[in-house]
Amino acid sequence: MSDSNGSNAPPQPIECRAWVAYEPKKPLKLETVIVNPPQKGEVRVKICYMALCHTDAYTLGGLDPEGLFPSILGHEASGIVESVGEGVTSVKPGDHVIPCYQAFCDACKFCLSRKTNLCGSVRQWTGNGVMKNDSQSRFTVKETGKKIYHFMGTSTFAEYTVVHEVSCAKIREDADLESVCLLGCGVSTGLGAVWNTAKVESGATAAVFGLGTVGLACIEGLVHAGAKRIIGVDIDAKKFEAGMKWGCTECVNPMDHEGRPIQEVIVEMTDGGVDYSFECIGNVEVMRSALECCHKGWGESIIIGVAASGQMIQTRPFQLVTGRVWKGTAFGGFKSRVDVPKLVDRYMNKEIKLRDYITHQMQFEDLNKAFDLLHEGKCLRAVLKAMPEK
Repeated sequence: MSDSNGSNAPPQPIECRAWVAYEPKKPLKLETVIVNPPQKGEVRVKICYMALCHTDAYTLGGLDPEGLFPSILGHEASGIVESVGEGVTSVKPGDHVIPCYQAFCDACKFCLSRKTNLCGSVRQWTGNGVMKNDSQSRFTVKETGKKIYHFMGTSTFAEYTVVHEVSCAKIREDADLESVCLLGCGVSTGLGAVWNTAKVESGATAAVFGLGTVGLACIEGLVHAGAKRIIGVDIDAKKFEAGMKWGCTECVNPMDHEGRPIQEVIVEMTDGGVDYSFECIGNVEVMRSALECCHKGWGESIIIGVAASGQMIQTRPFQLVTGRVWKGTAFGGFKSRVDVPKLVDRYMNKEIKLRDYITHQMQFEDLNKAFDLLHEGKCLRAVLKAMPEK
């Protein structure tokens, strides 16, 4: 093992600030937390920038069946490797990295299948809020000695975190860490849903339900893919300006068609339905609308949003019998440690947006304020500065 100075002395526990979620539907509490050294196959990361994603709010709202409390939330961030545990070879102290909630080991049944990005190497432990090596947490509240669960294998609402090596994507050091932190979830998910899951072709038509960060990233991906018609769908007309800026050809508000299902409206607008639709909200009724606005015979609908625990999707079987396809996607189908560095390259080559999604730049202390902005629909991505890069 080595520390941040490259010596052979074993890493020591670190005290840092972290936002702890003690219970659902309550503001996070800023605590001094002891972050234990990384063990075998683990990496301790100094978090430089972190962003809020709706999944964090979803879990804090008590809607996540795997939501554990108390925990350190957060899964969209960037940082610098502080120290590594035994056997870690893919990153070293000083490397710039993006923690990834979707691991990639390239050795498990899932990775070797080449059919999915759903790596199974650490999923059992990340779902239980602990690390694989010893099924324990690396976080302890200094004042009380209380152990705190990890979240999604990342726990980035802290100045330091510990992640599995298979969840740590090394990126180029000349990339702007504030911008590329968004590639830890939302933007990657939207782009990948279009490019990897749907594999949208040039000239296609599409509808995107929900014009938040993920929906806008879908629109960006559709523009890159050469879609000829992109319909943005949202009940908040204030989001239409961003939708058009990102590349929608038109936007529709279901509230303007009360009493008539929006899928019927879109089918009529498009002479039978769109080739592809993307649900970016997590509402099961909207998921049905997204499927049913697809064209008979070949239409594909991609579910991206995460619905509340216990919710079920439904449609008439005839919708599927007549050729429509329902698909889901996690992290846009990207294989994290392989593909995230490539997305950073595309950003550096000015092929994809990132800074445009950042509507609020805030400080680490302002996390609860950032949650308020998210709930009020007043921001795409709020990015908070955690620790200096140097």
